[in-house]
Amino acid sequence: TTKYFIIQTSAAALILFASTMNAWQTGHWSIIASPSHQTTLITTTALLLKLGAAPTHLWYPEILQGTTMSIALTLATWQKIAPLSLLMLLHTHLPVPLILLASTTSVLIGGLTGLNQTQTRKILAFSSIAHMGWLLTTLVIDLKLTTLTLTIYMIMTLATFTSMTTTTTKTITDTNAVWSASPALLTLTMLSLMSLGGLPPLTGFMPKLLILNGLITKNLLPLGTTLALASLP
Repeated sequence: TTKYFIIQTSAAALILFASTMNAWQTGHWSIIASPSHQTTLITTTALLLKLGAAPTHLWYPEILQGTTMSIALTLATWQKIAPLSLLMLLHTHLPVPLILLASTTSVLIGGLTGLNQTQTRKILAFSSIAHMGWLLTTLVIDLKLTTLTLTIYMIMTLATFTSMTTTTTKTITDTNAVWSASPALLTLTMLSLMSLGGLPPLTGFMPKLLILNGLITKNLLPLGTTLALASLP
């Protein structure tokens, strides 16, 4: 709880500092269309910290692991809406290199670090970090795609957390007991996890396909290739 409070207040303080700097430089407090690159850079960094996107992600898995499933669900879904909404408002002034760096790093770290985890909440935390990478990528493609990707992510995450709460699954080894008690519910949980992973023909595959198509359209083929390969784990 203390760690979460410190992280969120630090990010809020950075946004307030950026707004104050913008008022000092331009004479107005709005940071949405600020001509100051420093203001936009500081604001973007603070929002990435709030989202738990890499490389400012270290607090996120520990917080999710140390809390209840219901609070973890809130942090993985509802807590993402406000920072992403601000990033969408700032999209015409966003530092594109920073956004693309954060998105690539998030997908790589989320995909690779989640491989050796046994705790379900940590697996979902790293999955969330990887999804933040895909969401950040959509900011340089199309805001409608950002909204679609966020909506699908929240629905899939809600389904996964709900099924895991119902089955009281805390580690991967717990699934053995769940299978004997409720095979149908465990099957639903596995389908939700595969959809979160973006496996075709499940729902989670559609936004990733659209994102890769958008990156190819914008001649960002190396980035698209990196994201696709990072999703394989």
